[in-house]
Amino acid sequence: MRLFVDTEFTDFIDCELISIGLVSEDGQHEFYAEVEDYDRQKCNAHVQAGIWPLLGKTPQAVIPRAVLAEQLRTWFAGLPDRLTIASDAYQDWELLVDVLDGELPANIQGREDLRGLAEPGVFHRAVCQYHAQPGHPWHHALHDARAHRAGWLAWLDHNKTS
Repeated sequence: MRLFVDTEFTDFIDCELISIGLVSEDGQHEFYAEVEDYDRQKCNAHVQAGIWPLLGKTPQAVIPRAVLAEQLRTWFAGLPDRLTIASDAYQDWELLVDVLDGELPANIQGREDLRGLAEPGVFHRAVCQYHAQPGHPWHHALHDARAHRAGWLAWLDHNKTS
């Protein structure tokens, strides 16, 4: 099973995780967390203007970074044995691996790069359609992961019929 992951982080150069969202390809499993103790001084202007306003809307998702790895491991333990992590940026994979201290759960079998699908086309249109709906903001880790799922499903459906 694929898990679509997206992260938000402080800056590309001085990168620290702010939030993470994961969604299973069947839509039955979701994980979302915001790190409460990231260094806000590392955040670039884009993060300050576009990501900060989206944070804190789900109070139970705001947790210390020290708790995040444990919560992720517990969540992964309840999933099937063969998981592929899919993302549109290598940074998302690196941040997931980092938060798990480099020790991936045994059910993670590898990663898939969605960047090839993100070119203008079926995938991209489905991602944009997801975000065009009210309450589905861009640059929110859970909504971006859901949008990637929607894009992948549209791409898969398109390729079955063509």
